[in-house]
Amino acid sequence: MIEETNNILLKVDGLVKHFPITRGIFRRQVGTVKAVDGISFEIKGRENLGLVGESGCGKSTAARVILQLLKATSGKVYFKEQEITSISSEDLRKRRPQMQMIFQDPQDSLNPRMTVGSIISEPMFEHQRLKVKQRRERVEQLLDSVGLDPYVTNRYPHEFSGGQRQRIGIARALALSPDFIICDEPIAALDVSIQAQVINLLEDLQEEYGLTYLFISHDLSMIRHISDRVAVMYLGRIVELASSQELYSNPLHPYTKALLSAVPVHDPVLEKKRKRTILVGDVPSPASPPSGCHFSTRCPIAEDRCFKVSPEWRQVSPDRRVACHLV
Repeated sequence: MIEETNNILLKVDGLVKHFPITRGIFRRQVGTVKAVDGISFEIKGRENLGLVGESGCGKSTAARVILQLLKATSGKVYFKEQEITSISSEDLRKRRPQMQMIFQDPQDSLNPRMTVGSIISEPMFEHQRLKVKQRRERVEQLLDSVGLDPYVTNRYPHEFSGGQRQRIGIARALALSPDFIICDEPIAALDVSIQAQVINLLEDLQEEYGLTYLFISHDLSMIRHISDRVAVMYLGRIVELASSQELYSNPLHPYTKALLSAVPVHDPVLEKKRKRTILVGDVPSPASPPSGCHFSTRCPIAEDRCFKVSPEWRQVSPDRRVACHLV
């Protein structure tokens, strides 16, 4: 893994994304889905930050708001010290080549009516003034860099396996030589035998191109392997952020402890001895989150104030933050 630098590439400050709930003929608003409810973090250049949490906690929505694929309700996103949530469409378009995304399901994210060559070269056509020959050579180079035959440019996505389609998606994300890539569960739709190949490919590409990753995943073992730091998200909020080593060896937030206790241990003796944290109840609806701490209704150690007062997002040690009254 590439050594970190001290520069802050991306800064997220109090980011909020709420979706209105409407009813009736006149689409009157009757409520709000609080998908992302005030998250803050930073990512250094050439660093890997993992973002984990249960389904529906807001991870993918946060990713899309960071890239401005969705407009933020409030809060700020700074990329290379420039605030991008309120800039003009034209200025944002100039920033697009530096920020890219690898989507979860390559079957859905690749246009079935376009050839592989057209899919990968489309960003170049939109953002770069390259001649046809230059684009073709660049496409072949990208295909080779992701481990595919450079001469498959005239084939269509359905002619490839799931792992190969994800490699095509990675090649498309690299087409404009970005600095920052969000990987939204890039291996979730792949066979287990292919997942390690894709992760190793992403690590090799980071070494080669000096990339910065935000990894979103349910796979806590993979996140531990590839991430320098890990942020844990629950019901629209980040509850803990720490280095991968610290988080996995000494989780502080009750929700983090419960998540990590669910990760299987390969040693049957240790698996039998270790203590599981079983959460009771279901995840509350983001349309009606609990008052105070969002985790209070399922927390095994919650106190009275947890149900009334929202915990402060605070630093408890160098490069470690937690949102919990009891830490």
